[in-house]
Amino acid sequence: SCSISFDFIVTILHYFRNVLNGSSIFICRRVLTQHLSKFGVCDIAVDGEEALQAIEMALESESPYDLICLDIMMPELDGHETLTAIRKLESKFSLMPGEGSHIIMTTSLKDSKNVMTAFSNQCKAYLVKPINQQKIEEALKKTNLMA
Repeated sequence: SCSISFDFIVTILHYFRNVLNGSSIFICRRVLTQHLSKFGVCDIAVDGEEALQAIEMALESESPYDLICLDIMMPELDGHETLTAIRKLESKFSLMPGEGSHIIMTTSLKDSKNVMTAFSNQCKAYLVKPINQQKIEEALKKTNLMA
């Protein structure tokens, strides 16, 4: 099993409809896509900027992502910056706090500062790497996106 360093975005309608998986490391993108492919089609974003573009397009088409998973250590924008930008973007599209995407942070950083920052910016769950299918499914259950 690959110790995954990634960020990804997942859309869920009943079960997943679309999945956006981002990472600058090819093998980790591939492993994560295999974990998520049983839920739906996977798309890929390689950094925070590309993730924001995908999210804005989804909001513009009135089919926002239900779940977004972000690595804290991403190129361009880190996960905290991306999370803050997502919440601002959702506000621009008139989504109130709590109405936007469920966001799960995925990282190797387990210090209390990063955890508290993520939750204060409205993430729903925080997963520490290595991440496997069981951890993903537990987080989805915790956010009430999976029974």
